[in-house]
Amino acid sequence: MGKSQKKRSMRRHNPMRVPDSHLPKGLESAASSSPKNEAVLPIIQKLENPDASERKWACVAVSNLIQNDPSTRRLLQGKNVVGALITRLSDSEEEVWIEAAGALRNLCIDGGYDICAEMYNKNILAPLKAFIPKISSALSQFLESPKTAPENAQKVVYEFTENVNTILWCLSETSNKALNAINQINLVPFLMSFLAARAKLPIATVTAAAQCLYVLTDDNQPAIDELRSNAAFSTCLLEIVHDEGDVTDKDKEVFWDRMTTLKVLSSGILSNVSPFPPPSAASGVDVGKEIILPLLQPVVAPVSLIESSALAESLVVKLALEPPQIEKLSLKSAPKSDHRSDTEVELDRLENKLRTVQLALEILTGVCATLPDPDPISEVQEGEPDAEDEDNDAEIEEDVTDGMALDDIPIANGTTTASHLPALVEPLITLIQPVRLSFPPTAGQSSHPPTTSVLSAIHISALECLNNIFLSLSASPSSRLAAASASGKQIWDSVWAALGSVGTEITRGQERKQEMWEIGVGVLWGVGNIWKGSLVPNEDQVQLLIQLCNSSTDPTIRVKCIGTLECLAQHPQSIDTNRVIAMHLLSILPTSTAPSIYGTEPLIQALSALIDIYSDENLPYDVNFRQGNFVQRLVDSVDGVRKAVRAIDRRKERDLKRRGEEMRDNLIAFIKYRRALRF
Repeated sequence: MGKSQKKRSMRRHNPMRVPDSHLPKGLESAASSSPKNEAVLPIIQKLENPDASERKWACVAVSNLIQNDPSTRRLLQGKNVVGALITRLSDSEEEVWIEAAGALRNLCIDGGYDICAEMYNKNILAPLKAFIPKISSALSQFLESPKTAPENAQKVVYEFTENVNTILWCLSETSNKALNAINQINLVPFLMSFLAARAKLPIATVTAAAQCLYVLTDDNQPAIDELRSNAAFSTCLLEIVHDEGDVTDKDKEVFWDRMTTLKVLSSGILSNVSPFPPPSAASGVDVGKEIILPLLQPVVAPVSLIESSALAESLVVKLALEPPQIEKLSLKSAPKSDHRSDTEVELDRLENKLRTVQLALEILTGVCATLPDPDPISEVQEGEPDAEDEDNDAEIEEDVTDGMALDDIPIANGTTTASHLPALVEPLITLIQPVRLSFPPTAGQSSHPPTTSVLSAIHISALECLNNIFLSLSASPSSRLAAASASGKQIWDSVWAALGSVGTEITRGQERKQEMWEIGVGVLWGVGNIWKGSLVPNEDQVQLLIQLCNSSTDPTIRVKCIGTLECLAQHPQSIDTNRVIAMHLLSILPTSTAPSIYGTEPLIQALSALIDIYSDENLPYDVNFRQGNFVQRLVDSVDGVRKAVRAIDRRKERDLKRRGEEMRDNLIAFIKYRRALRF
């Protein structure tokens, strides 16, 4: 398999919860589709009202207006609601800035990167930084002398803290500039203080701090170094991961949902920061094998997305019969950022459970990405061996695959797969299958956008995990696994079933469907590479792969399609399909008069595929090579290939340059070999 097929590491963690991409650009389309258009201007005006109770009411109203309503959110953005709310964070009245923080938090998690970037550009960090010492002081006071403040006052502070930490989390993944600014605040000790005091604090407040810490430690060296520097931090995280405590109050089930999320987040933080130096308690722990896999596999395995989707739909119907929350608000209501009905709370709880599954998949994908990179032999042939790295890679591969519980597992139809497949494959195959709420309807909005957002994110994360698993397995070929062709066909058919449910009609607002195809083809390549020669090609699937290769402008997607087609072309008895695939691959090559229109990387992959397919002249489909005079077509491409390889900048694309030179030389040697056969 070509070096272009890369393992995916962890994604960013805040996909837009309530997307607006189905709407045409501009405020006019938002105004025409928003049922609350007339309420926007009065609320913006109330944010500047001299009466503090009016300002507080306006902040609460913003949260309620934007709920699952991207049109109204866009209208409010057009009226500078972000700037107005940031100003209210410095309000003279405590109740106002508490509610302003809640509204900004909701805008962050619903609106995604664009709104977060706007907040950063409008200097939201200035008031947020001022809150950090105040929150720390209040937290210390509550922990040392709980009776010094009434319970209601403590609750307000905890909810406010949760909102501040959530905003900081969202800002952390907005841009490198925002992340660097947040690094200057030195948040790690502040956030860890919540985890350390978790027994005395609301679980939601602790979880928000853990979520922020998880994002901050994802490939961010200053935060990683800070967390490594204090052995007590890793000890605390290990304690959370291994916590088997009990709760007996009425909210036991809700608490354990949150506790599961906290444990998953803590395992993710440990994964981000490992390895830990001595004397840390985690210094001798293999986080992937001893923590991530045993903890997270049971989180993802029992989930039924069909049941979750059906529950969400029934709750949405129930919610539609309830009066809008905006009508229930009173200027006399106590300061509180949570004005939700019981049905809304239940929907949120379902969403949080699904978000935990998505989070677990992200972390598992990251662990799979630590397996050795494919094609290690070619790196050694390049004359740059690194014995220490090779030893480490071998150890990582052995450890991670050992921890994946390589047991007999059933795939969707109940047949047992090969015993050397990771047990994680079965639940992942289930989680990639779309359900009713997985994607929004054509040019419209889902009946519950947050559920749709998390369901599609689960599908994509599960596909990424499968991509890494099969890429790793194909990098270390196993004759026993290759012989289990029935397992290969089941997995192959299951991935195609998922992509078939996604469909090829992708309209505005359905960008997640496109992502499913782009990642799914990578999974197909990994599966095809393991069971190359035993997978019987399907004509419709071949045509879809060719169409995707032709229509995509992304060279990585084209490379994946070419790699998958290469695997299908090597089924010995499928002579006609082999010819169809070969003609497509030949069309990618340059001619004696024109360069390839597909790009350099797809060109190199197509050359590699053709050489692999026709390297054995005794296979039945080799008749296509001879009768089609493919050798002459390859000869015609040589000058164009040389020019394409020469044009690669070694300083910017060293690996591609090396592979291009290798493939250029292979092409010339292959032409000589085929000509020498004289038939």
